[in-house]
Amino acid sequence: MKHIALNEKHIALGAKMVPFAGYNMPVQYEGVNIEHQTVRESVGVFDVSHMGEFLLEGAHALELVQKVTSNDASKLTIGKAQYSCMPNEDGGIVDDLIVYRLKENTYLLVVNASNIEKDWNWISKFNTQGVDMKNLSDDYSLLAIQGPKAVEAMQSLTTVNLSDIPFYNFVVGSFAGIDQVIISATGYTGSGGFEIYCKNSEVDQLWDKVFEAGSDYGIKPIGLAARDTLRLEMGYCLYGNDIDDTTSPLEAGLGWITKFTKEFVNHKALATQKEAGVTKKLVAFELTEKGIPRQGYEILDDSGNSIGKVTSGTMSPSLQKGIGLGYVRTGFSKTETPIAIQIRKKTVAAKVVKLPFYKK
Repeated sequence: MKHIALNEKHIALGAKMVPFAGYNMPVQYEGVNIEHQTVRESVGVFDVSHMGEFLLEGAHALELVQKVTSNDASKLTIGKAQYSCMPNEDGGIVDDLIVYRLKENTYLLVVNASNIEKDWNWISKFNTQGVDMKNLSDDYSLLAIQGPKAVEAMQSLTTVNLSDIPFYNFVVGSFAGIDQVIISATGYTGSGGFEIYCKNSEVDQLWDKVFEAGSDYGIKPIGLAARDTLRLEMGYCLYGNDIDDTTSPLEAGLGWITKFTKEFVNHKALATQKEAGVTKKLVAFELTEKGIPRQGYEILDDSGNSIGKVTSGTMSPSLQKGIGLGYVRTGFSKTETPIAIQIRKKTVAAKVVKLPFYKK
């Protein structure tokens, strides 16, 4: 079991710690609903230092990024980030990730904790032109400061004008008295805010200063359980649930990050799939009766036939109803299609809806 740099701090704060992706991680502090609403209404801080960071440098760095990712990284200018995925050679997804362009020939790839080794080996396999690759995962920490009051609460910690950083852009600057910090206007909650990258040796100072600056704004530490309910309310995919080695980006509704204007791993097969049309699709649904959908539950048509499976499900703290994502046969993917979820021995009525579930 690996420990993130602030492991002891989370334990001292009363966090419930659980094993997650090989790390001891804080799953909750006060409770999922309180933490969820803190992020929706004010500002909360997630320690997501388990995420992986790879640095790719050199004249052929862009070529390598273009080869292994589905989105078009040539569109990135310095200071911009991009959501993408790495297709495998069998029609599925190795991982989803964020690509940052730090300098002319320098890219930072931020990957899921559970896939660090797998992703590293995958990218290395295609590194035939001597791109300098560094795995920084064990040296860097990442705090996600999320919520509508994040800009206001954090502005005193930096001379960088936080409100001037557009979504999916970043600045490398001084923050909380630490130089060369990546201040990124990204996050997986749908409530705005930043993700701050720093060295492990600096994160203790960062955490303390962030909570000091946010004390007048109701800032709270937030666990992974609320991170999951927040991302699900937005319909954001979670690797291992909604996307994996067997799901194509087109089936997962990630056609918008799958650009056929370039060549990438398995692009020909995916282009053929796009032309032919997919046979199953990831849809969002909400229950129209009481119940909580969970991963693995059967999705049924109105005659009780199985048409798919739930990949993510929860009771939405914002909407106070059961919501979820799941793959269904394409004929059942249209918005407002009546479906049902098999919850133990009960069949609970639901309908396909448009994302996001949570609208500000």
